[in-house]
Amino acid sequence: MPAQGPHVSRYRSALDQAQQNKHSIVIEGECDFGVLTAEISIVDFAFVPHRGGPRYYARSPFSVSLANQNHNRLLVCNGKGGQFPSLILKVHFRQRFLGTYQDRLEVTFEDQTLNRRLVIARVLNAVVGDTQDHEQFGARSVYRPRRRVPRQPETNVVPRPRMPMHDEAVKRYSIPLPFAPIPRYLENILSGGSNDEVVRRMKGRFECFSQPPSLPSYTEYFRLLLWSEEHKMRCTSLAVPGLAEKRPRFLVGDIILVQKVGALPGDWFSGRVNVVRKEDVGLSFHPSFSRRTQGQQYNARFKLNRLPLRRQHQAFDMTFDDDRILFPTNEHAPKDISGGNSRLRFKNALICQNERQLLSVTSIVHLSEGSLPLIVFGPPGTGKTAIIVEAMVQILSGPTEKTRVLACAPSNSAADLIAMRLKEALPPRVSIFRYYAASRNRDSVPKELQDCTCMENGQFSCPPPSVLAAIGVRRGHYTHIFVDEVGQATESEVMVPICTMAHVDTNVVLAGNPKQLGPVIRSSVAQQLGFEQSMIERLMKLRVYQLPDGLGRPIVKLTKNFRSHNSILKYPTERFYGNELLPCAERLKIDRYLNWPHLPNREFPIIFHAVSGQDAREASSPSFFTVHEMSQVKRYVQSLLAKPNKDGDFRTGGFMIQIPRLDMYTQFNFAAEGKDIGVITPYLVQCVKIHTALRYIGANDVKVGTVEEFQGQERPVIIISTVRSSREFIRYDLKYTLGFVANPRRFNVSIARAQALLITVDDPHVLQLDALWRKFLSYVHNNNGWTGAAIPWDLTEPVDETRAYDKDIVEAAGTEMEHLMRQLEEISIITKVVDETEEDDDAAAGANVDLL
Repeated sequence: MPAQGPHVSRYRSALDQAQQNKHSIVIEGECDFGVLTAEISIVDFAFVPHRGGPRYYARSPFSVSLANQNHNRLLVCNGKGGQFPSLILKVHFRQRFLGTYQDRLEVTFEDQTLNRRLVIARVLNAVVGDTQDHEQFGARSVYRPRRRVPRQPETNVVPRPRMPMHDEAVKRYSIPLPFAPIPRYLENILSGGSNDEVVRRMKGRFECFSQPPSLPSYTEYFRLLLWSEEHKMRCTSLAVPGLAEKRPRFLVGDIILVQKVGALPGDWFSGRVNVVRKEDVGLSFHPSFSRRTQGQQYNARFKLNRLPLRRQHQAFDMTFDDDRILFPTNEHAPKDISGGNSRLRFKNALICQNERQLLSVTSIVHLSEGSLPLIVFGPPGTGKTAIIVEAMVQILSGPTEKTRVLACAPSNSAADLIAMRLKEALPPRVSIFRYYAASRNRDSVPKELQDCTCMENGQFSCPPPSVLAAIGVRRGHYTHIFVDEVGQATESEVMVPICTMAHVDTNVVLAGNPKQLGPVIRSSVAQQLGFEQSMIERLMKLRVYQLPDGLGRPIVKLTKNFRSHNSILKYPTERFYGNELLPCAERLKIDRYLNWPHLPNREFPIIFHAVSGQDAREASSPSFFTVHEMSQVKRYVQSLLAKPNKDGDFRTGGFMIQIPRLDMYTQFNFAAEGKDIGVITPYLVQCVKIHTALRYIGANDVKVGTVEEFQGQERPVIIISTVRSSREFIRYDLKYTLGFVANPRRFNVSIARAQALLITVDDPHVLQLDALWRKFLSYVHNNNGWTGAAIPWDLTEPVDETRAYDKDIVEAAGTEMEHLMRQLEEISIITKVVDETEEDDDAAAGANVDLL
């Protein structure tokens, strides 16, 4: 809900009063231009009398003129009942950029007898956009929050059938999996009061939260965080729409409870998901469920899959107190991690040309048994995945056959990437096994890896790596454990392979970037208590990882970026990486869009397209979207996909763009393929609308998704749409709607995906509230990469990252409120005096009303 307060209500009341006709002065008509495609439109106002010019904001797209320029600037009417001339005031609107535009026209009248002024205001509205897009993708219904239904008990549940795939495929566990329910006392603490109150109670009850985690408190600390997270996950409702976008994410084996509408409270059927299709899921129920009638409605309840949580609890049940992995000190640091001058035959020859990458591989390969975790800190585009793959290849290709590697990643896509690269590089004598859960859809597995798996009855039969200990694989079986993208996982998730598989001699390698996306935490309580901090982030704060270079420092920081153009790389390397990143990408790849006709600066491959938008919601969906940004994104995609004609001209969206002939098209191939473009936006509905709009123009291969979906990926072109444009309640926007924007990690990941061209389509009035974005937009503007609506702040004023810019906006809005309300107070005085005058039949004269 938007922020409310007495000052807001008072301002709205003042605005309503300002728009009322007063003292026989009538302004007829409204000024709403609707959706425009032309640059200039005119709407006429008729009123008696008029002022010569409006008061409007600087850079306003609205202007005002008289229909008859022969009228005097000053009109005077003496006496009550005098004739007021009727005049036409023309309001002109000029704006060529997409967006929603609003201003206020204030017509001021002066009573010379009383020496007072009165104001009649009119709100000016105009929308520049694609009429068809607004009709097709605009909100179809008014947003109404979903009504919460009282939660019913589960007293009489008809059991679900067993899954056929598990009859033969499921292994008999040698170590029972703990159920690990949330304790009753903790349930009571987590269920009452605000998040801040719960955090205070947790800190008061449990000593492990009074200081940073240590070896004695480690297990209790993470158990409590896991239960806090589960409590929030269990209480979060799921909505079925959005299945194609994996929200909610259904997996084979998930449990669903259904209840006939009108059934006795507590009566449910338990079902199981057998197959997941694009728009629906296949379920299996008890045979008695088949006795249903056509058109019968059901209530549905999705049960939380606790299996991953139970595996994490099992990891903490293991006897694992190896401080050299959990809490290493300087005593654990090796004297040298360079690996000496031993010669290795590299599969990836490019690594030999990069000093830091070479150091990383040799350091991993020559780790002595039982070393503390070695961290490969890889900023975007520095090749950390290539490094750990090469290190695994060198380890497994060595003379000893005792080496075994367990490679883990927090997502299937990341694990598949490692497996495919290993398969290409390893000699035939080394076997690769890619573990998949039984719930994994075979069609989603890369064809290159299907011969590296085990199938039974059409399903993957082997358990994922997290259950290796449970099926009897001994601890220490693996000599090396690699975890890629470790910054995306919670520490409890990372502990599943380490606590269950690591031995005193096992070496652990962690690769990631704590400056990018961290784990997704649903519980604000768990987040405030430290669950959001990844293992790599925690370890890098320890003294042993802060040793000077050359003194056994167990961390290698990669500094050469092989992904992005220098202009795209410049700001994040200054802001996040201490100016250490060096642009080393191939010029042919990163210079591809220099001189692109749509670049405001042909030598600067970044565009900030300022859109004065209006976000919206529809029906009961809380997800935001904006048609303006969707339309502008579509236009850019059309331009990028456009092919030149035989004359070397580009036709995009009905516009012809001519560029110098020469051989520019052969030298700079502007035309992109759909797979070269990625669109990042934070809200599901905006993702759906953009994807649908692009499908209509044949751009099916353009990937549209959230920041999380693009982690670890890259595209020649990245287009960002942040969606939110609410400026009415600034503090609310900063606290709630800028979760995507006012987050340094998400910002870093978003802009770091682009190789050759970065386009952001956003509302600068909202982005300016965050100092990080304000500084970035100033950087773009100073390099002439800005287009669209004008920049709304003073560029000569340095950006202060400690300043609360939302307060400045609120104060400016407050000043505007006070100005309007002072005018209205004057109006009320005039009204009172004039009314008293009109009641006196013997009054010699009325008020003199002059035009200013």
